[in-house]
Amino acid sequence: MAVYEFRGIQVATGKPVKGFRDADNAKSLRGVLRKEGVLLTLATEEDQKKKDKDKGKLTSFLAFFSRPSSGDVAIMTRQLATLVRAGVPLVDSVAALTDQVEKEQLVRVLTELRENLNEGTSFAKSLGKHPTVFPPLFVNMVAAGEASGTLEGVLERLADFMEGQSRLKGKVSAALAYPILMVIIGGLLVGVLMVAVVPKVTSIFDSLGHALPWYTRLLIFVSDTLAGFWWLILGLLGLGIYLFRRWKKTPLGHMRWDVIRLKMPIFGRLTLLVAVARFSRTLATLLASGVQLLKAMEIGKNVLENVRLEQVVSEAIGSIREGESIAVPLKRSGEFPPMMTHMIAVGEKSGQLEAMLENVARSYEADVETRVVALTSLLEPIMIVALGGAVGFIAMSILMPLLQMNELVE
Repeated sequence: MAVYEFRGIQVATGKPVKGFRDADNAKSLRGVLRKEGVLLTLATEEDQKKKDKDKGKLTSFLAFFSRPSSGDVAIMTRQLATLVRAGVPLVDSVAALTDQVEKEQLVRVLTELRENLNEGTSFAKSLGKHPTVFPPLFVNMVAAGEASGTLEGVLERLADFMEGQSRLKGKVSAALAYPILMVIIGGLLVGVLMVAVVPKVTSIFDSLGHALPWYTRLLIFVSDTLAGFWWLILGLLGLGIYLFRRWKKTPLGHMRWDVIRLKMPIFGRLTLLVAVARFSRTLATLLASGVQLLKAMEIGKNVLENVRLEQVVSEAIGSIREGESIAVPLKRSGEFPPMMTHMIAVGEKSGQLEAMLENVARSYEADVETRVVALTSLLEPIMIVALGGAVGFIAMSILMPLLQMNELVE
């Protein structure tokens, strides 16, 4: 079956309608819509649209920016959980969401989900066909919910989890936006001064015939270097970035870089806390949804986004298969915080592992938020002082020789 984008007119009301629908061909699509009281006026197969050479690149470009975000999927999941809990059949719930979402790619995905459900495919397997929209965490939790008959509860936990992760990511991004903007603007300002302004002003020093202060000579040297060899500097910078990214893609380079990230002053601790909070929240959500421990850890390690931590979890999975507890191999690695391993050990002994992991996630998420706020509060005055110092150095290096020249004239 192919996916068609169609336009038509409702026979009863005369209102135009449009949407997406699966059909073997345009003729069968016309027959299906006629039974629904819709007169088909235009049907375009999605595969055919992709073959359009004039619009192909533009379609791909727009599709990249129209991809559903985790926030869009979280909202959709929340609405789906509400409909299912209200007793609406799953197929009808998905059909209702198809008419509500705005992202075209999400509309296509929901249309295919509805058709797969009508054909008898399980919900989890249908979701698994769209890995770019629904990650393995989502699919496995839904599979556990279907098997245990608690799909609405699983969907609500998924919505809570995704909304929480989206909020944490949003807070970190918002807190770091201002410092990054300051660095970019400050760098551009100093660059313009050094390349465009300083050479014109310092050109008058050539006729003085007096020795210039060391800081003025340094300013002139830096300005001449930037103005004359900017292309070489940019080329070396680009080459350095390329070589670094190429090295980081190798297994050894990726491992070493992730180890360095964890050992960095200030930022290393923040990286670790973000990864641990995400891992704990994911593992707690999966276990609460009925996913088996080893499977949950296999899925959870993928959200760490750090090869070294993923290696530790993989080693812990092997130790657990041999009969060890969860906390012991994590503690033995020395990479995970002691509080986390201690609370996991308590949770294992008391049978409240999910609750303890939830507590760990909440604690570290609050810690991350506090550290990010403190870090940005500290970075702002440091960047202002650094930018002011750079501008002040330029001004002093230009003004001091002029003042000395005035003294000699007098």
